[in-house]
Amino acid sequence: MPEEKHFDFAAGEVLAIHKPLNWTSFDVVNRLRSMIKHKLKLKLKVGHAGTLDPLAEGLLIICTGKFTKRIDEYQGQEKEYTGMFCIGATTPCFDLEKPVDMHYPVDHITDEMIHAAAQTFTGKIRQIPPHFSAIKVEGKRAYDLARAGTDAQLQPREVEITTFEITRIERKGQLIEADFRVVCGKGTYIRALAHDLGSALGSGAYLGKLSRTRIGDIRLDQALSVDQVKAIIETLAPR
Repeated sequence: MPEEKHFDFAAGEVLAIHKPLNWTSFDVVNRLRSMIKHKLKLKLKVGHAGTLDPLAEGLLIICTGKFTKRIDEYQGQEKEYTGMFCIGATTPCFDLEKPVDMHYPVDHITDEMIHAAAQTFTGKIRQIPPHFSAIKVEGKRAYDLARAGTDAQLQPREVEITTFEITRIERKGQLIEADFRVVCGKGTYIRALAHDLGSALGSGAYLGKLSRTRIGDIRLDQALSVDQVKAIIETLAPR
């Protein structure tokens, strides 16, 4: 985001935000909406273009005012992620929001197997979303059903992964840490990719870390922190 940019929230803005760890995407939306309302005395629509889970950090695009009409446009753009898979265990939600529920063998897994398995998930693939996801099943969110102990019947859907690189492999006890970079299209669940990679290796895996680094042409290094946006809004507030 250019430092000299002139912000006009009344006319509408598209903001690149660095979502902090442990915040939901809605936490960011609600914080910015509240600041705009109370500091600028403006009641505007505010929305985000693509959810990031609480345990993920990185680029979140926030649209305000008339630019909320562009949310679908940004949601459809290519995305890039980096992070770490933990191979040798699983969790019910495929990340660390829930504790490990099963351990699996890893002694048979070589570095070459991990690199080769990653390549089988490039191109157009069929992916089943995690049970702990915002997908709607008969009008209810899958994560609400999962938290109530109901296994929703989620259908596989086609997603596209153009790049899946393993950038570091390190063995730590009964776990293998595998850093990655993924470039993918709309609707791809990196948590599900972790789970599927573990299965392909004859083991289990969950997502240990995740950062979204790019959406379309907008990169994480262009993003503002929530505190930076707060400071901008305060400079625009009526005196």
